[in-house]
Formats: sequence, structure tokens, C-alpha cells
Amino acid sequence: MAQKEEQETGEMGQKTSQETGGGGGGKLRRPPPPSLPWTVRLKIAALVTAVDAAQRRDGTMNRFLFSLADRHAAATPRPDSAGVRSADITVDSTTGLWARVFSSSPPSPAASSSPPLPVIVYLHGGGFTMLSAASTLMDSLCRRFCREVNAVIVSVNYRLAPEHKFPAAYDDGEAVLRHLAVNGLPTDIAVPIDLTRVFLAGDSAGGNIAHHVATRWSSSSPSPSLRLAGIMLLQPFFGGEERTESELRLDGIGPVVNMRRADWSWRAFLPEGADRNHPVAHVTGGEITEDFPPAMVVVGGYDPLQDWQRRYAAVLRRKGNNSAAAVEVVEFPEAIHSFYAFPELADSGELVKKMKAFMDSNSPAKPNA
Repeated sequence: MAQKEEQETGEMGQKTSQETGGGGGGKLRRPPPPSLPWTVRLKIAALVTAVDAAQRRDGTMNRFLFSLADRHAAATPRPDSAGVRSADITVDSTTGLWARVFSSSPPSPAASSSPPLPVIVYLHGGGFTMLSAASTLMDSLCRRFCREVNAVIVSVNYRLAPEHKFPAAYDDGEAVLRHLAVNGLPTDIAVPIDLTRVFLAGDSAGGNIAHHVATRWSSSSPSPSLRLAGIMLLQPFFGGEERTESELRLDGIGPVVNMRRADWSWRAFLPEGADRNHPVAHVTGGEITEDFPPAMVVVGGYDPLQDWQRRYAAVLRRKGNNSAAAVEVVEFPEAIHSFYAFPELADSGELVKKMKAFMDSNSPAKPNA
């Protein structure tokens, strides 16, 4: 049955590509470039220039060149102007794995009596090869999530490819969940957390990692002290050897992601000799179980990867989860890839509201007083 579903999904994508110029001679209806504030265009231009300079043809990464655009922020033990503070914690010293924890409750004797907060374990994007939990871009994003969603954010500084290929990033994401289940948060953070309301979230490549970590967690014997209540995938990075309609139509129009950069990232991350049809990239849901958590999949209308994201959501609906309500697809028709990183964009604020609503709807019911 699973094989049939995967075949049907693949045939549907092939047909779409052919109808729009991916092999059948049709004409692509390419939209005009997205309308963006000049501040966003400037930030994107600086980022993609650094990416293109850093991605070497031999498959290695020039990290010095990329660091010129990738500014880092230090953890801030004292609350910022919005009341958010952060601290770095060591998860596994043998691999160098650490995470940055963001909380909005200042340490105080009364903190332990405050209602426990949900936890978002966040996995940043960057094509598996770039950025970190300390990158200013990610630090600012997690601070905003912490403040506006009212949750503790644990931002994972997973190991990067090509120095650390698959499955290093997945191992690191799972290790953070297990660390939380056993140790919770350090006492000096002094924020009560609710381990029955733990959500995995990630953007782009981080969304891919979040899916695979959730798959591992739900198919193994997870710790009873930690409940994975849901996953929130912000424009997750999936793919295959096939070129989908949206990839063909939006390549070179949607900023941030193009097929050359995406292909380079897959080669950097996938096992040696593997192509993009490897299950890491071409997610067909073969390992999804009935215990797989509810999912929210965020799709942008100017994201070349959107066809893969919708296909992923369709597969989730058919496998393991018998209810279509277990998968929520949130569409932003005018959104570019990585729109959530730019608070100037209205859709970025709307996304935060959607995330909070998803978390509220997938939290366990509170017992009557």
C-alpha cells in the first residue's frame, strides 16, 4: 500500500512538471518578482551574495567568506528591552553540541510558582550547511517567538555539513530531546517548563530535520517524561531528482532559494553517492507511525519548494494519521522563502499567530480545578 501511495505521489508530480514545461513542451507562467521593502531586499542581497561566494564547486564551504555576512549575537543573561533573556547550555561535550535557551521569565524566587510554559525545540535553516543558534538572524527570530508565542525556545546548534553529513544533524536534534527529557533545564535558568507540551519546529533545512527527528522519536521508545505535542515546519526543505512545477516556475524569481543553491546543499548533506531521491530528501512518509505528532506545514507562494511541501502534507494525511485534521497547511500566497525572518513583512506577524493557535489546539487538556 505504501509503495502504491509513493508511486501515485511521484506520478502526480511528474505530470505537473510536464504540463508546465518540465518535459512536455508546455509554457511556464512565471509571475512577476515579489514586492518587498527595500530593507528586506538589501538583507537578502547581502545573504545570498555570501552564500554564493562560500559554496565552492568542489563541495566544500568557505566559512570565512560566509562569516562576513553571518554576524553572531552573544547570549544575554539579563532580559532585553522586551523581557527576553538567553543562556547557552551544553548538551553533549563529546560532539560539541549546545543549545541556546530563550525565556521571558526573569530569574526570581517566585519563578518556580509561575505556570509552566510550553517548549519549542527549534532547528534553524541554512541548507544544512550555514548559520547557527548564535547567528543574529536566528537569535532575533527565536527571541521574537519566545516573546510573542509565550514559550521557552531551545535553539539547537546542530553540526553542519559538509563537515558533518547525514545523519549528524538528526542525531543532534534527537539528543536535545533526550537531554530535556532526562535533565530538563539548568536550575539557573529558573523557568518552569511543561514537558507534556514540547513542540519541534524548524525552518527550511531545519524543517527537514524536525520531521526526521519526530519520525525517530515516534518510532522508538521515547521517554515518558517528554511528550512531543506537535511539529511546526516552516517551508521545510524537501526535494527529489524531479523538477516540480513550482521549482521550474519560480527559479530565479523567488529570492533566497534557487535550484543551484539547493542542489549544492543536498550534495553537501546527503551520504556519498546518494542522489536527491534518497529518503532524507524525497520524503514519502514510509516510516511514519500512528504516534507521529500533529503537524503544521507552512507554505509560501513565492517559494520554489512549495510543491514538495504540499506533497509532504498530503502523504502525512494518508499515512499513520487517519484524520486530515492532524495536518494543518498554512498558506501565505505572497510569501518568499524565509519570510518569517523579516519582521517588516506582515506575513511574519501572522505566522506567529498561527503557531500560537496550533500549539494551543494541540496542548493536553487541563484538569478541572
